[in-house]
Amino acid sequence: MSHETPVPDAETFLRELLIRTASAHGEHERDDLGGVYDEDWPRWYAAYMAQALASGGYTITRSTS
Repeated sequence: MSHETPVPDAETFLRELLIRTASAHGEHERDDLGGVYDEDWPRWYAAYMAQALASGGYTITRSTS
């Protein structure tokens, strides 16, 4: 049986994750893309954030209520 613990302050948690993601994406554009704007940034953000959540032990589930 799974025990889910809600994130106490989801807004703060997500804002901080977005800030970390934006910083990492800036490095990706600079280092991996040679300073070129990443047209596919939403896909990169989603993959980065999904990995960060998974490595932190978080999962996203749909509420049944």
